[in-house]
Amino acid sequence: MTALRQAQGPGSPIQGVTLYSFTRAFHGREYDLEGLIRKVAADGYGPGLEIIGFSSFRGFPEIDDRFAGWFRDLVDETGLVTTSLAVNADIGIHRDRLLTQDELLEYMRRQIAAAAKLGFPIARVQISIEPDSMEALAPIAEEYGVTLALEVHADQYASHPRILALRDRYEKVGSPFLGFTMDWGATVTGFAPSLLEAYRRRGASEELLGKVVQLWDEFYEQGPPVDQADHGQRFGRFIGLAAQNGRPDLGIDFAINGTGLFGPARVDDWLEIMPWITHVHGKFFGIDERGEEPSVPVRDLVTLLVENGYNGAISSEYEGWHWNHWQSPFDIIAGEQAVQRSAAQAAGSRMVTDAAAARLQLAQWLPSTEGAKA
Repeated sequence: MTALRQAQGPGSPIQGVTLYSFTRAFHGREYDLEGLIRKVAADGYGPGLEIIGFSSFRGFPEIDDRFAGWFRDLVDETGLVTTSLAVNADIGIHRDRLLTQDELLEYMRRQIAAAAKLGFPIARVQISIEPDSMEALAPIAEEYGVTLALEVHADQYASHPRILALRDRYEKVGSPFLGFTMDWGATVTGFAPSLLEAYRRRGASEELLGKVVQLWDEFYEQGPPVDQADHGQRFGRFIGLAAQNGRPDLGIDFAINGTGLFGPARVDDWLEIMPWITHVHGKFFGIDERGEEPSVPVRDLVTLLVENGYNGAISSEYEGWHWNHWQSPFDIIAGEQAVQRSAAQAAGSRMVTDAAAARLQLAQWLPSTEGAKA
């Protein structure tokens, strides 16, 4: 077993994408799974490839040998590199009760086994998993040679007490197979203009939209919510704002996005857990007429990763597909990845876009276990 280690000197993140970014095209049957993978390869959104298990693989987490072989062959043929498989930690899958700890571990084992079988070195796990469960999952991760990277996602953030408790447990356990997925949605700097345009198309007045932006900016100045009560208070203020301005139908939507998708933590907050970041979700919402992301500090985030020796993958995760039905997600992804490459170069490094180099670098970046199950 080799320990996870930070690189010496500047990092060179691996360019990649999650198929989640193209959900609208997938649901609209413009592309099937194979078609999307081939599109990613042909248009240069890789080499890194991230997939959500339950969204893309029928019958997941049960994966038969024939399908696993077909998938691995397709990835090899297209010259992509599997980076992260998103798995679920939903303890409420039964209608009448929650999963016990033993049931959760077995549920996660099946998904970790599927990640290994499909050739993914990382399983992204959800923030609902507690430190005790992550500690119990470490031997399972080591058994299969799959790193568990718990996603730090708004409305939480790197210095949130819950995340620090996980970090401290990781340090105590000492397994290189426990880490974090850094989601840029925790460090947003402004309400996404593309979402404002979507509300505009739904009939929201300019006056109301101005007040929404003003409220979000107020919360940004205050920083992340100190606790769940503070978060709930902010949620309620968005609902109240919509009701007071004659659009109560938009209240929940304002609140969910304003508090749960656009996190107001600062970029350097990620330093709290930087040594444990093994994967990155390059969350973003759109590209403006200048070719920049107006609400996510992509350049600053890439610079932070480069300066701290990050050599893992960045999966461009375009979240604007939820509301933006008038622009191509493929063009938007291409624009955001151009910003990433420009930022890495400006920071004295580069984004890795060659598959062979990415494969070798990822193997050196992540831990491995001799004889792990596949």
